[in-house]
Amino acid sequence: MNVFEFAMQMETDGKAYYEENAARVDDPGLKKILMELAEDEQKHYNLFKALRDGADASYEAAGETKILTSVKNVFQTMKDEKKSFAFADEAKGIWAEAQLVEKKSEEFYREKAKEIDDDNQKNILNKIADEEHKHWVTLENVIQFLKRPEQWLEDAEWNHIEDY
Repeated sequence: MNVFEFAMQMETDGKAYYEENAARVDDPGLKKILMELAEDEQKHYNLFKALRDGADASYEAAGETKILTSVKNVFQTMKDEKKSFAFADEAKGIWAEAQLVEKKSEEFYREKAKEIDDDNQKNILNKIADEEHKHWVTLENVIQFLKRPEQWLEDAEWNHIEDY
């Protein structure tokens, strides 16, 4: 199995994880975040498939993730509507497990980028690693939010989130 086939399987597994958990939760905001993460995994899969098949592939064509903005919007809307954050206990396990997977994916892609000579492929692997890092940061912020929602949203417009 080459690096792109392995990456495709990792992305397929990640997408399935997010979709399965989205189907299990009732909260529409939480479901939206999980489905957006699944969509990002599908984009990554498509990109790796194109690379595996020798097609012309570029990261820009895949489209950069918007997950950080989406998460903030979901939680701000919930706060504005004074909705309960009762899903917090249910969600913590989902986020913690997903965070581990995203970290392993990032590390894998960075390591494989060092081993590849093709500059375009190396660039794509590093960009996808960056996206996996964004997913990790997103999940970390969701976990922090679940611990303290009021303070977290008002923390100077998310000044604790790094711009990418």
